Amino acid sequence: MQEINTADVLAADSNVQIIDVRESAELSTGMIENAVHIPSGSVLDRAGELDKSRRVIAVCHGGGRSSRVAEMLTELGFNADTLGGGMSGWEAEGLPMVPPAQ
Repeated sequence: MQEINTADVLAADSNVQIIDVRESAELSTGMIENAVHIPSGSVLDRAGELDKSRRVIAVCHGGGRSSRVAEMLTELGFNADTLGGGMSGWEAEGLPMVPPAQ
């Protein structure tokens, strides 16, 4: 597991799985396009929804929760990383966001 930056996320191939581990109430500011919302407390129960053959990038508000999630997924055999600075850093850089899926 490593902490990556926004440029790494933008350069990631289309096969990467981005999971937004924030709580539903935190999503109003937007999400990274094609990210899947799995709240951090549900990741263990929903890990079966992720493909172990594909890289996972976990994202939260500031990077703390996503780091713990990436470590947990790594222990389960995933190639998982975390976005340093989280969505607050993403937003501060003016990077594109989309509304959460309904």
